[in-house]
Amino acid sequence: IIAYGAALETLTTFAVVEEEGKYEINAMSIQDFLSISLGEYLRNYLEFGKKLREVPLVFGVNYFLRDLETGEFLNDRRDKHVWVKWMEERVHNDVNAIEAPTGLIPEYEDVKRLFKTVLNKDYSKEDYEKQFTVRVEENLKKIRRVKEFYEKLTDTPEQLFKVLDDQKQRLLDVKEKYGNYLSPFELY
Repeated sequence: IIAYGAALETLTTFAVVEEEGKYEINAMSIQDFLSISLGEYLRNYLEFGKKLREVPLVFGVNYFLRDLETGEFLNDRRDKHVWVKWMEERVHNDVNAIEAPTGLIPEYEDVKRLFKTVLNKDYSKEDYEKQFTVRVEENLKKIRRVKEFYEKLTDTPEQLFKVLDDQKQRLLDVKEKYGNYLSPFELY
């Protein structure tokens, strides 16, 4: 949850802060509504999680992912139906996932099948590769931004930094072996 929820970012718009295109941390998209410090909130969240008998799966989806070459969105707005269906199947252990340095990703054949059954749409290996390639340098930059943000807070739980450092190391290992981009097909 830390790698996704606590590291959630938004891009600023000129209308909001009179500066466009700057990344801004908005942990779990609720920062503006917290009545306690963010560090205390995260600590409470982590303590609550330790008490759960069954820990729910957590999913991260980037609906605004853009093609590295064209800058076009990689997802149609209806594609979210496929991602939600995959999550449902994952929760019920009907599909597997592949371990990537930043978390688990769907297997190509499952996504291909779901695009066909949910949207009656073909889904190519090229689409899969574009959407699920691990963008190593971009992820490393994000980790730096997130750490810089939380280092300014006095009560950030150490566990947050450990999770980020572990993810950073996995990304550095991938970068050494594959370069700045890791195809999901390399993970099979």
